[in-house]
Amino acid sequence: MTKQNVLVSDTKSGISMAITLAVRNSALFTTASQKPPAVPGTYMKKLLQNLEINTGAKINSWVDSMRASSPTHLKSTPPLSSDDQSSSTLHHPSALDMFEQITNASKGKQIVMFLDYDGTLSPIVEDPDRAFMSDAMRAAVRKLARYFPTAIVSGRCRDKVYSFVRLAELYYAGSHGMDIKGPSKGYKHKKGAQAVLFQPDAANEFLPMIDEVYEALLEKTKSTEGAKVENNKFCVSVHFRCVDEKKWVELAQQVKSVLKDYPKLRLTQGRKVLEIRPTIKWDKGKALEFLLESLGYANRKDVFPVYIGDDRTDEDAFKVLKERRQGFGILVSKTPKETSASYSLKEPSEVKDFLQRLVQWKRLCLGRQSRVRRQLEDINAISG
Repeated sequence: MTKQNVLVSDTKSGISMAITLAVRNSALFTTASQKPPAVPGTYMKKLLQNLEINTGAKINSWVDSMRASSPTHLKSTPPLSSDDQSSSTLHHPSALDMFEQITNASKGKQIVMFLDYDGTLSPIVEDPDRAFMSDAMRAAVRKLARYFPTAIVSGRCRDKVYSFVRLAELYYAGSHGMDIKGPSKGYKHKKGAQAVLFQPDAANEFLPMIDEVYEALLEKTKSTEGAKVENNKFCVSVHFRCVDEKKWVELAQQVKSVLKDYPKLRLTQGRKVLEIRPTIKWDKGKALEFLLESLGYANRKDVFPVYIGDDRTDEDAFKVLKERRQGFGILVSKTPKETSASYSLKEPSEVKDFLQRLVQWKRLCLGRQSRVRRQLEDINAISG
């Protein structure tokens, strides 16, 4: 167990106090290594053999990620066999089809909702600055937050995510959970938790380094048409969704040439994006644990966390729920993937449908409880 200091501020009283959060397996400055999947093709194999990044991990994992999530690759991917589809449906059934089983499992427990943004609440679009959520989705999330504690957990910086969502009653965890702020209004699930602020102590020292890398990547990648570099405060995102596949080697070399001077930064893969982050053992899974801690649910059995996301970085949260044996994860994907999530949804429109059904179910439950309470009151009045 490693302890991490966080700051909780109460805007009404002006009081700030330090809280020590116990984070499992949170040794700092460690780099996780993953066994990359095989990549077919002589051209790609040659690329993967020749390029390495400064962390010592071969570049094939993130170049392969680029290939797997690019628009051109997805369009050219052959349709899945019926056996593949059946296997995926068996192991990760639709959360809509299994809705009754899901709600039955949550009875008597407090549901806490965690939602990724890009690809979950909004579609993946060519320009990441235009990843707007629909009015219908915003309405669904607003109603959701009336009944359940709700957090947006994203790789984007917290301010950028808030500018897209614009709902003050939610938790926002930006930069993969390294920058968290609680609801500023209308929060009724936990009294006195309106302004929870969190940043890992070790993360702040990386801010000047992140700014340097951002500026360097802007300069390095400006010759690669379609590349977009985004400063997300505690991480830098290099979006390649509009980069021609023939330019990927060039982009990989550009990123590598910058990262070699920053051994305390690591590169991870997201959906159509490469992300440079501090080598701190903090991710979306740790953010989920911190939020449950701040809500008072850390060691309670009557909590039912639900995490919905579409990205590889969301797997950290899915794994935490699996290890805790509480709640479940829902993967948003049109194609079967290896995942620690329990259920799946195909796209943001299905996410909206699921959230709306969850709200309707909760309203019905509250309505039944209200009727039973009135009946008991009537019985007591008669017998009294």
